Amino acid sequence: MGLRRLVAICWIICRYRLDTLIPAEKLPLRVRLLLRCGPWRLFPRRHYNSGERLRCALENLGPIFIKFGQVLSTRRDLLPDDISEELAKLQDQVPPFASDVAVAAIESALGKPIAELFAAFDHQPLASASIAQVHTATLHNNIDVVVKVVRPGIERTIAADIRLLQTIAVLVQRYVPDGRRLRPVEIVEDYRHTIFDELDLKREGGNTSQLRRNFKDSEVLYVPEVYWDYTRRNVLVMERIHGTPVTDIQALREQGTDMKKLAERGVEIFFTQVFRDSFFHADMHPGNIFVAHNRPASPQYIAIDCAIIGSLSDFDQYYLARNLLAIFQRNYREVAELHVECGWVPPETRVHEFEAAIRSVSEPIFEKPLSEISFGKLLLNLFQTARRFDMEVQPSLVLLQKTLLNIEGLGRQLYPQLDLWATAMPFLERWVRDRYSPQSMLKRVSHRLPGWLEQLPHLPETLLERGTPSKHNAGDDLRHKGEIGLIVREQAARARNQRIAIVALICAAVIANPDLRQVLRDLPDSSIVLFGIAFYFFIRSR
Repeated sequence: MGLRRLVAICWIICRYRLDTLIPAEKLPLRVRLLLRCGPWRLFPRRHYNSGERLRCALENLGPIFIKFGQVLSTRRDLLPDDISEELAKLQDQVPPFASDVAVAAIESALGKPIAELFAAFDHQPLASASIAQVHTATLHNNIDVVVKVVRPGIERTIAADIRLLQTIAVLVQRYVPDGRRLRPVEIVEDYRHTIFDELDLKREGGNTSQLRRNFKDSEVLYVPEVYWDYTRRNVLVMERIHGTPVTDIQALREQGTDMKKLAERGVEIFFTQVFRDSFFHADMHPGNIFVAHNRPASPQYIAIDCAIIGSLSDFDQYYLARNLLAIFQRNYREVAELHVECGWVPPETRVHEFEAAIRSVSEPIFEKPLSEISFGKLLLNLFQTARRFDMEVQPSLVLLQKTLLNIEGLGRQLYPQLDLWATAMPFLERWVRDRYSPQSMLKRVSHRLPGWLEQLPHLPETLLERGTPSKHNAGDDLRHKGEIGLIVREQAARARNQRIAIVALICAAVIANPDLRQVLRDLPDSSIVLFGIAFYFFIRSR
């Protein structure tokens, strides 16, 4: 199956003469001779322009390649206009499959005829994408909905493409000089999970419901409601929304939309999802984003297609926020130290050299409007820096990086003068300040309280066991290792664990008692900070 797919890909490349899109003068002589003498030269050039040929090729190659085209369509600063315009059609103009096939799939999944399920059903698709297509309908209670149905047989095509990508990833990791650092096998495996999750519309429905709860009653983002009685693995029914596509700049201006505020709110939504919720829409190409009609002075986004959702661990959130803040503040020394501290570069990295390299890449981007910043060139420079310092690609951040590219492309279209840094920096500063405030720390402690209380009855026995050094440790370690310092350190660690347990018991007792909680709430922040400092020195004491 993999060999057949590879042959099919080569056939499509030849059929649409994609070799003509490569600037041959920038290639090595050997590659230029191969392009000049290859079998694709036997195929005539079609009467399509470059963008049409690339779009048609991606459509024929299937959903994985269509997704790639969707990402490229937002990068108008990197692509010629004709290619950008054609790739934009991949967002919701992929050729549909037959409506009778869609109806059969819906009836099979929901177990009833279309007439019993809906008061009205439009057999003409509203939109067609790489994974599924959408039809409009009306429920019997007169609620307008959209019905999303997965393309039949799409799993087999995706599985074949994934196997091909896995083979390519292994070859890249084995034979390309930077292959191991780029971790292509892990990235392909991560993408395999992502795209197969996208085929499960119940998962998309769950993501949509969660995102809707996160932004309930929000003025900046609206997420439609999911109707779970009509939702299955391959069918999703949700509220029909009415809005202007975010790419229709002329329509947005005609209805008086505040374009500056719209662009700023896009940045606000992204950082809120990443840092407040750690739950962000990771497929934010323009085909999935609309703007509400009824509030042009205070524009509100509408988000659909929540199949791909990203999240970050507390560790990644913390280091990402601190890195971004340090870059915004031009504290390149801290950026370099953070990269070493969190393991993104080897521990033996020379911090002062890494700092100088980051400065040379980051300094040119400041104090410029978005229209004058080429993030494509910035990413290229960062990649070159990564090669020099052996920085590894972080698979957990791949979706975030992809979403950042989409956000930049969208912001560039909406309001080229947007100062992305000035918009994002106050948000990050506020997030770091709030996250480590006494109130926030107390809230996180209260979340862990049930688990601590569950372990509380066993704590005295644990303390006694840890506080009594065994003969084996005291004798064997001295006899076999001859390291008295090791025993001393172990005893100090046991004592420190005891002090930590005592502090935990005190905190648990305070939080469990409503009267003590009220007293704590009435205390000024300075007193809470002093208590925290006292506990810290108590734990660290010898």
